[in-house]
Amino acid sequence: MGSDPQYAKYPDLSLAQDIFTLTNPSSTDPLRQTALKKLQNAITEHKMAPLYRHLAHPTEGLLNASGEGSAHKPPTISSRKLNGTAKIIASNKVALSVQFPWDEQLYEKLKAENDSELETFRKEEEEAAEKAGDTEVLAAQGKKAEFWARVGDKEQATQAYEAVFEKTGVLGTKIDLVLAIIRIGIFFNDKPMVKKQVDRAKTLVESGGDWDRRNRLKAYQGLHLLTVRSYTLAAPLLLDSLSTFTSYELCSYSSLVVYSVLAGSVSLKRVDFKSKVVDAPEIRAILGDGEDKLAALTGAFSAGPGAGDEEMQDASSATPRPASTAVNLTALGASGGNQVEAEVPVDFSPLAGLVRSLYVGNYRSFFLALAAVEENFLCLDRYLYEHRGWFVREMRLRGYQQLLQSYRIVGLKSMATDFGVSVDFLDRDLAKFIAADRIPCTIDRVNGIIETNRPDDKNKQYSDVVKQGDQLITKLQKYGQAVRLRGSERG
Repeated sequence: MGSDPQYAKYPDLSLAQDIFTLTNPSSTDPLRQTALKKLQNAITEHKMAPLYRHLAHPTEGLLNASGEGSAHKPPTISSRKLNGTAKIIASNKVALSVQFPWDEQLYEKLKAENDSELETFRKEEEEAAEKAGDTEVLAAQGKKAEFWARVGDKEQATQAYEAVFEKTGVLGTKIDLVLAIIRIGIFFNDKPMVKKQVDRAKTLVESGGDWDRRNRLKAYQGLHLLTVRSYTLAAPLLLDSLSTFTSYELCSYSSLVVYSVLAGSVSLKRVDFKSKVVDAPEIRAILGDGEDKLAALTGAFSAGPGAGDEEMQDASSATPRPASTAVNLTALGASGGNQVEAEVPVDFSPLAGLVRSLYVGNYRSFFLALAAVEENFLCLDRYLYEHRGWFVREMRLRGYQQLLQSYRIVGLKSMATDFGVSVDFLDRDLAKFIAADRIPCTIDRVNGIIETNRPDDKNKQYSDVVKQGDQLITKLQKYGQAVRLRGSERG
């Protein structure tokens, strides 16, 4: 059994979501006001002078919408700031409706308190070096690293954690330090940095990491893959993390459920989608109705390979189940010791509708649920926002593919009615996927039909054998000529 995780408190990734909310054009004014209040309180409470300067400074800050230092310009985010910490904002083209004023006196006060705290750490480290051993020195340096992570200084925090990493010899502590650096990269949305550190953590874990840290890294890696749009690779990691999740410093359990369901819905094959998402006890306990939740929590449902498609209903007779209401996941995630604050109740009904309607083939409800998921989840989450257009497009494609693979010929008007869209929209949307070779079919607009073109597997295999065989014969002939030439030279 490994030791308890260290360096897991800072940085607070929920603050990065608040910064994103302030600059997100899809956020409502109440959401922005709430995020602003939380951010201001955190800056004051944790004495976050560096982050405050990055965000609110009149000439250098990312959110200096008060107009100070730029009296003749509208309060927008300058495009010259789109580097470094600017990656944590949602958009540089949207004027902020919530003011984030710069208070010089507050900044000087916070900076003075930071300097005083750093001086205390310096004296503690010097005293430990003189009177104690290496363990005490490392403890003092670790406090200093956590201080920089707490106040929001990316460069200083990374350097401090690296310094502690170089001097510690305990594998578990090394992994915890790398995970802390990963969270710094996630906070500032530095994807190359996160990728490098995730690979580094994987190497450390494979060299002898304990069970808990292996599971924690699984969630970290899954979230990183989600942010770089590798949903196919992220889905199994996130879904596996549901039953053993303890990384509350990374995200809330409700967020993990959302990420897992979305990644699985867009990337898994139908059989895996049923076993790992539709019938998964952890997901069914949250997305299902009252009976489903009770059955999932008592273990009545199984998400094993025996869960087949025998309960599949016909699309015309399928009716969506009652929408689930808001769920508070604090109790469900109570097994993790890192969770401090109770989670805000989340309305999972759009997500539940998406999963159920896709599986049973109720495509009209599926499109409506997809729109609700985009509005309630994709547009409001900092990890999902960047890829919201791609996700919606891929889910539409999945719906089209699922319907068309069951038929040789489908009426264009009939299919448009099934999806609840106009014939013109369906024609234009399908044309894009057909042109990109994503759907093997043709549209006959004159006769109003869609004809699928299923590839003949046997003919394709025969063509591949002939092609590869011809290439092999050509290589053998060249090799034979070279061998004969060398033989004649020897003669």
